[in-house]
Amino acid sequence: MLIGRKLGMVRLYDGGGRARAVTAIELGPNRVTQLRTADRDGYEAVQVGYSGNRKRLTRPALGHLRAAGVEETLARLGEFRVDSTAGYQLGQRLDVSQFQPGAYVDVTADSKGRGFSGGVRRWGFHGGPKTHGQSDRHRAPGSIGSGTTPGRVWKGQHMAGHMGAVRITVRNLLVVATDDARNLIFVQGSVPGPQRGLVAVRNGRRAALANFAPAVLADAGEVAPAASVDAEAPADGAGA
Repeated sequence: MLIGRKLGMVRLYDGGGRARAVTAIELGPNRVTQLRTADRDGYEAVQVGYSGNRKRLTRPALGHLRAAGVEETLARLGEFRVDSTAGYQLGQRLDVSQFQPGAYVDVTADSKGRGFSGGVRRWGFHGGPKTHGQSDRHRAPGSIGSGTTPGRVWKGQHMAGHMGAVRITVRNLLVVATDDARNLIFVQGSVPGPQRGLVAVRNGRRAALANFAPAVLADAGEVAPAASVDAEAPADGAGA
């Protein structure tokens, strides 16, 4: 599992000529900053670090990185469970090369925050009638329960409130192409969160496609996924 940034969406054509709406993710490179073992910690896990958007770290954070032999400024750390840490070493570099086109991955990120939203936007309420004297009930929630029985509002009742900014995992996204030179991975479909938002990518449980023909990428100077976001729209109703 690696930490990266969502760059945006673009259209790619795979080896079979099929157009696929993909999300470009700058994935890594990450560094292994800590290893959890069952003997010492009670479980097996790998902690990796990503550069993030901070130029300075606190002294405890710098000391934690130096203990792993890492001199880079890694502001974002993530810990992921593994079956065994035998194949990892402190300071080891992890990049996009561990994902292959045709495989499926799970992408986790925080969705866009929408603030305090009403019932129409948050839950899809239809609102009240626009006639019969209803001058101010067009987007009102309406009744939220009866007065005598049960005489209260049920827990979990759909009402206005905070919307978005929750952790979402989108499973089994197809890896259409990878670019090891630019640390890019292109997955079919949309990914939660805003542009430049942090995402975590891990191997999915779905079996990889056999004989998948990946998309052929242009040179670094010819394609800029982040600049092509506004021109492309998510496919198949995808959106976050």
